[in-house]
Amino acid sequence: MRLVGLWAFVMAAPFLAAQADDDGRIFGVIPNNKTAQAAVVAAPLTAGDKFHLAFRDTVDPFTFVLAGFNAGVSQWGNGAPAFGQGGSGYAKRFGAAYADQAIGNYLAEAILPSLLKQDPRYFRMGTGGKWRRTKYALTRVVVTRTDAGKAVFNYSEIGGNAAAAAISTIYYPATERTAGEAGERYGVQIGSDAAFSVLLEFWPDMKRALFRK
Repeated sequence: MRLVGLWAFVMAAPFLAAQADDDGRIFGVIPNNKTAQAAVVAAPLTAGDKFHLAFRDTVDPFTFVLAGFNAGVSQWGNGAPAFGQGGSGYAKRFGAAYADQAIGNYLAEAILPSLLKQDPRYFRMGTGGKWRRTKYALTRVVVTRTDAGKAVFNYSEIGGNAAAAAISTIYYPATERTAGEAGERYGVQIGSDAAFSVLLEFWPDMKRALFRK
């Protein structure tokens, strides 16, 4: 999830959802499909499970809304100016923003985790000091679990998003196909995923504080 769009929706979410009973939705709107408890020995995901996870994240209505929001921000700032303005320019930006998310989802949550036998879920610590938990959450972009439960370097996240950034040069305008532009998209995605991990880590605490649950 893109950091700018995610932050905007997190800030707006209390106004969008008066209550949040379902842990499958953060603030009632953001999908929470991949949280597991670190202290619990979770059954490993099959390759089919991983592809289903990527599919759910990709077709979720929030993903389309987020792509639309990011496309709007890009159009307002005239990002990728070769896309132009007006409805046509917005449609192109929306398509690119959605493709960024969809390709990244499948590479980082399904394809590479299946090939490398890594678990794409976020294993929530849930206890301990806030700084310790924040540090843990932020580092999950570089540390993950194998299907056997062993801590390893997160090749799926790092490699999957790098491959997605490289693939994005196919559908962005020529001016956006440089190594620098692809690197910027890659950095934003890694930063966004790290921030989202922090949200996943503290969502139960936030829910109790905001909604008394």
